[in-house]
Amino acid sequence: MNILMMTNTFTPHVGGVARSIESFTAAYRNLGHQVMVVAPTYEHMPNDEKNVVRIPAIQRFNGSDFSVILPLPGFLSDAVDDFHPDLVHVHHPFLIGGTALRIVKQQEIPLVFTHHTMYEQYTHYVPGNSKAMQKFVIKLSTCYANLCDLVFAPSDSVADILRSRGVETPIEVVPTGVNLERFSRGNGAGFKAALDIPGDAFVIGHVGRLAPEKNLEFLTMAVAAHLKTDPLSHFLVVGNGPSATILRTIFSDRNLSDRMHIVTQLDYPLLASAYKAMDVFVFASKSETQGMVITEAMGAGVPVIALNAPGVREVVEDFSNGRLLSTETLSDFSAALQSFARLGPEERDRYRTAARLTAQAFSQETIAARAITLYQGLHNAGFADRQKEYSAWQSVVGMIKAEWHLMMNFLEAADAALADDETKSEQTLSGR
Repeated sequence: MNILMMTNTFTPHVGGVARSIESFTAAYRNLGHQVMVVAPTYEHMPNDEKNVVRIPAIQRFNGSDFSVILPLPGFLSDAVDDFHPDLVHVHHPFLIGGTALRIVKQQEIPLVFTHHTMYEQYTHYVPGNSKAMQKFVIKLSTCYANLCDLVFAPSDSVADILRSRGVETPIEVVPTGVNLERFSRGNGAGFKAALDIPGDAFVIGHVGRLAPEKNLEFLTMAVAAHLKTDPLSHFLVVGNGPSATILRTIFSDRNLSDRMHIVTQLDYPLLASAYKAMDVFVFASKSETQGMVITEAMGAGVPVIALNAPGVREVVEDFSNGRLLSTETLSDFSAALQSFARLGPEERDRYRTAARLTAQAFSQETIAARAITLYQGLHNAGFADRQKEYSAWQSVVGMIKAEWHLMMNFLEAADAALADDETKSEQTLSGR
């Protein structure tokens, strides 16, 4: 099959969606299928990309590490025509999502949509974030899902949420697979030595984009609370993003900076070594739809301590492959860390074995083969035009634009009023 992947985020951006697309693309190609990825430009993009079409984009939108694709009608036409896609798999309902709709109409091919993200938890990246904007993005993603022929949900929790919101399109639970061979390797002892982490240290690890929606302030304070009780524990973080400063500040304020180790970005095979250096993986995000890093950690044999949340509860089993905490308190999280630090060798091995067994259910090859079977079923069924659903989606897009303009006008008026007040104050002072 010829599969056209369309996304608002891709490498070198660090995040679950980019890594998911990269993983599926590699797996599909290994199975003998052709994949073309349409993605935004980024700073420091790879020079040797295979069958990737980059669209001009605004870099570091609103202080984030995201690129925002610029709408350029007709930019993709020749590349898509030459590729002859059998279907389009889109990974976002906005920006690139509109382009995907136009392509499937022109090509008369099926459209698949993966609902990777709970978008309402990311509106803080938009100037003038408001409750109305949050409601609109939920409606937008729901209407978009109903425009598609099939929706992939990364977990059962997300599938249930989408159905409750009114998604009528068939939903299949298709998580991102894990390359078990890749994560079973790695030199944990060597990685610790390279970072000057003592060989006998109890290493608490985290991998991911360091951003506010990941609940990292809570996570870091919980880890710091544990480190205050255990001088042998160290915190290893692999990732980068706007919250990195907060993490460092929390540890600095508690005089623990020498036991925090932040590595901004790692590629394979060093990432596998980073996982292997960890004794336990910690995760506090409540905005995930799957939490790929959890299954990656388990693929490396690392048990996980996490909050009970969508995309997490399907993977972490309490007192089996880790701890699944039902309450979000610093005392409970740090207590769970303390109990893991005190485990004997046999108990640690039991947790590690359970983690590896869990990861096997998320084998990259198995999940990719299932996705291809679903694709082929859609391709055989043919194209279905959904004009009624398209009109509903356009209506929500219009409401979001109106909310955006209203909020921007409000912000401009507020700025003008503040500037006017400052001018009057200066005039008053100069008159004295």
